[in-house]
Amino acid sequence: MRDLQSGRPIVTQVLIALNVLGMLAAAATGGSLFDGGGTATENGLLIGYWETTEMTRFGFVTTPIGVASGEWYRVFTGGFLHSGLLHLGMNMLLLYLLGTQLEPLLGKARFLALYVACLAAGSFGVLLVSPTAATVGASGAVFGLMGAAVIAQRRAGIDIWRNGIGGLVLINLLITFAVPGISVGAHIGGLVAGVLIGALVFALDSIVRAPALGTAVCAALTVSLVFGCIWAAGQWADPVLNF
Repeated sequence: MRDLQSGRPIVTQVLIALNVLGMLAAAATGGSLFDGGGTATENGLLIGYWETTEMTRFGFVTTPIGVASGEWYRVFTGGFLHSGLLHLGMNMLLLYLLGTQLEPLLGKARFLALYVACLAAGSFGVLLVSPTAATVGASGAVFGLMGAAVIAQRRAGIDIWRNGIGGLVLINLLITFAVPGISVGAHIGGLVAGVLIGALVFALDSIVRAPALGTAVCAALTVSLVFGCIWAAGQWADPVLNF
């Protein structure tokens, strides 16, 4: 893919570091570098609604967990956890390739705001499609960056099919629907959000030379998406579910 602009992608590097720390935290809390898991993953993965049951000296105690139970932070924390090094490596490679293009173009604040908005959109897609499935990974946000990169390159007059981003999106969509265990909701939710939010941000940039406006729009959409996640998770809450 051809660079649109140069510059050191500091935010991209920090995001990659946070994802690596998430993998290390999983391994340090009883999980594995090859399979994920651990207490850190259990406490941070994305899930709309579930109930855990444990035996205590007073008998069985059932505890509801998930976004519908007030754990809204899972909308974000799930995006920094992975199911193993392979999962992490694939997402981080794409994050690096896309971030090194978009971050210099958008600026650090807008790029971060776009990333977080796409992450929230991916979580919203998960909670609409499979709210009781435990989900981890940065792929919703990464798919969002792919969508935004398509818009950026189209606006710059770059042929996305010759450049490579078009093929990258197509291949990843084929993998999404062909490989079992991949979150379709996260990938499609993130991709759609990346296209729409990216188009809005770049359109605003051409009308008003105020980068802070694009950042504010992304932040407002993120807040709206979090409320959407809470709503979606609540629609599927079922008090009879148990591990």
